[in-house]
Amino acid sequence: MRRAALCLMCLAAPAVAQESAAAARAAAAQLEAATVQLDRADGARDRIRALTETVRAYEAGLSAMRDGLRDAAIRETELSRKLRGREDEVAQLLGALQGIGRAAAPETLLHPAGPVGTARSGMLLAAVTPGLAANAADLRADLAEVTTLRQLQEDAVKTLQQGLAGVQQARTALSHAMAERTELPMRFTEDPVRTAILISATETLEGFASGLSEITEEDSESLLPSIEGRMGTLPWPVSGQILRRAGQEDAAGVERPGVVLATRPRALVTTPTSATIRYRGPLLDYGLVSILEPQADLLFVLAGLDTVYGEIGEVLAAGAPVGLMGGTEAETGDILSPIGDRAGNARPETLYIEVRQGDLPVDPMTWFSTDKG
Repeated sequence: MRRAALCLMCLAAPAVAQESAAAARAAAAQLEAATVQLDRADGARDRIRALTETVRAYEAGLSAMRDGLRDAAIRETELSRKLRGREDEVAQLLGALQGIGRAAAPETLLHPAGPVGTARSGMLLAAVTPGLAANAADLRADLAEVTTLRQLQEDAVKTLQQGLAGVQQARTALSHAMAERTELPMRFTEDPVRTAILISATETLEGFASGLSEITEEDSESLLPSIEGRMGTLPWPVSGQILRRAGQEDAAGVERPGVVLATRPRALVTTPTSATIRYRGPLLDYGLVSILEPQADLLFVLAGLDTVYGEIGEVLAAGAPVGLMGGTEAETGDILSPIGDRAGNARPETLYIEVRQGDLPVDPMTWFSTDKG
């Protein structure tokens, strides 16, 4: 992956174009670093951790690239519309400048009224010329910025395509590595018959969560450290934006005690802290669910996944992969469109996060950091 193609901005380029170029170069550097991480992951001692970090790096780089290109596309469209709206003004300006250019000799500016008229004409020309020059400079700046932004988008296509291919390769490698993993400690063994009975007998998440302890065999006491001191600081399981907070109604008027995060398609979901997998699989109307137990009487419910990793009873380290969101990555052309990034993700994937302490739900914001809008 080459960054040279993105280094097209000269020092005289407009500030907005320079900012877009700088953002694109930074994103390209992130994607290039992710590619290096992917190459090294196969030989890494902890391959799953290496691949997890690689996917995260790709996601961050692609997000930055999308944001930068979207801003560049929007700015380029605005300038193009502005220039199209000034076509008559441009034609008049060119005519005026050409007229001045043809007036090369002082005698061509002589006025029929004699010296006084000539002086007045000269004063008028002197007053008008700076204005024409300023308009011409504005147009030159707009045209230069449009050209720069278009070139930036064209040069970003290859980088973007390579990044999208790289993150897909990393996700596939991670899924294979997770399927082959055997070394994780097991806290307990699931009883599938009891699990099936519990699912069929419960109609709410509350009822299922309260009966989780009944579906295990040889459940040993968790040796995981308490995380009470980390309340309000845990990282979110996935990168995204809060759509609904606890207690807010959804489009159907339903209130839930958890938080809904909007994520990008195929985003990686990880455990915010070391935890035991209490349940993984389909549940009620929540889709695929992963229920994590970081400590006794505390459950993190992650619902709406497309792929879930791990086995019930396994103890995961902090940051370990839990699953992937669904959806399909936007096409390169959509991302490069001024509205494509939004159109390609008009229906973002959503992850529902509920936290339960004892038998009661608590606001997830009590536990997770508040850096999301």
